[in-house]
Amino acid sequence: MDSFLEEEEDDEEAAAATKNAAVGSALLPALHLPSLPPHLYQPGKGRAVGFPAKSKEVCLSYIQDAMLRKQWKRAAEFLTFYIESLEKDFSTEYMGPSEVIWRIGAEILCHRFHNNMKEFSSFIEQMKTLGVKRYLKVCLEHAFHLLCNGQIDEAYQNLSLAESWRFGEQTAIQDKEMKLIQAYRGLLDYYSWSKQKNILLEHGQDGLEDLSVEQEMHGCFRKAAMNLKEIIKIPGVWDLFVKCYVDLLEFYGDYSEAREVLNEYAYNSKFPANPNAHVYLYQFLKRHGESKKSLLSALKILHDIVPSHELMIDFHIMLQKSKKRKKRRLGLEVIFAVLDYAGWKENVKAWSCLARQVKQIVISEKHLDWIKQEWDPRRDWWPAFHFSRYSAKRNWQENESLSYEKALVAGILLGKGCKAQVKRFRILKKFLNKHNPVYLRLSGLSDSSVQP
Repeated sequence: MDSFLEEEEDDEEAAAATKNAAVGSALLPALHLPSLPPHLYQPGKGRAVGFPAKSKEVCLSYIQDAMLRKQWKRAAEFLTFYIESLEKDFSTEYMGPSEVIWRIGAEILCHRFHNNMKEFSSFIEQMKTLGVKRYLKVCLEHAFHLLCNGQIDEAYQNLSLAESWRFGEQTAIQDKEMKLIQAYRGLLDYYSWSKQKNILLEHGQDGLEDLSVEQEMHGCFRKAAMNLKEIIKIPGVWDLFVKCYVDLLEFYGDYSEAREVLNEYAYNSKFPANPNAHVYLYQFLKRHGESKKSLLSALKILHDIVPSHELMIDFHIMLQKSKKRKKRRLGLEVIFAVLDYAGWKENVKAWSCLARQVKQIVISEKHLDWIKQEWDPRRDWWPAFHFSRYSAKRNWQENESLSYEKALVAGILLGKGCKAQVKRFRILKKFLNKHNPVYLRLSGLSDSSVQP
């Protein structure tokens, strides 16, 4: 959300509030802060008067240190002292500390008073009046906190009140914040719609009772669709909003609109590169039986963005089924790229895909140059990364299927340098011995150049 909303300078937004608060602060008792460094006090007093800017920075650093150490009581004491110092200080220009107080205070309350919504809500209501330019942001955070505590109805009410809020002439930043408020309210409308949908599907058509459920469900649909549609027009990352909106459209059979939304989200250059956008598009196309060409197109872009994505296995299998040599060549590139990543090192499916394709190439003695092109840039690091004696022993002990697939690939790529991998598989040794001269010659390797 912070990247979506540009911060504005608020040097004068709460000056009046600060001065008003200072009037009554002189009557407050001295704070007892045992861990407060002596130089933050005025000699002979129990509190700070004329608190210099440098000491304010020091106080903030103590707050930060306490929070990092999860010393929430200590952090709360320093924050109280910091707020009090602002109320007492008329010597310096007001520098808009309302966001500092809001963010630090909210963090402290979330950790120190985990389930005490009364304390948190009381603090948040004060923060809403402290800086009007941040009112909508504070309302949004309040709604998040309510949702985290399972208070969905209260969160919805909070967002509805925020949506009706107006202060002066609406700025561009307030317009964006309002769209966020509306969008999250749209998510809660979607949640209500989803609950009603499940009730309807569970009980089926059952007279007037279900008719009322259906009417309520359609009302939630209209409110959710209106707000979700607006936010996803703005360039940004709106994964959750897009998924919910597409679900609504699909349920009511508006597939063309759903596809247009997903295409726009995936291919509009104004939106940031987002692998999930292509995942959602691929999943939608697959659900509705779209052409193989469309599926491959979506996965190709996903491969360019995240070559280690779990859908790359599907992409490889689809490419291997193609009759076009260019696509089968891409399939080999895809599966090699997947196995460049540590998360795939012990994935049986991935190794099985690679083993199957390289075995077919070796048997046919066609396109051995494909293997060479993929192996050459990996020759220096794959042996240690994938084919060490330790990994061979562990794979054999934990997963024989994985051990076999890796041994086959190691035998083709390393030749006689893969004894640790293939020594347990007699059939595999026969296959590798039979084809040893072919793949060694065409890959440009010799016995003397093979790595041990």
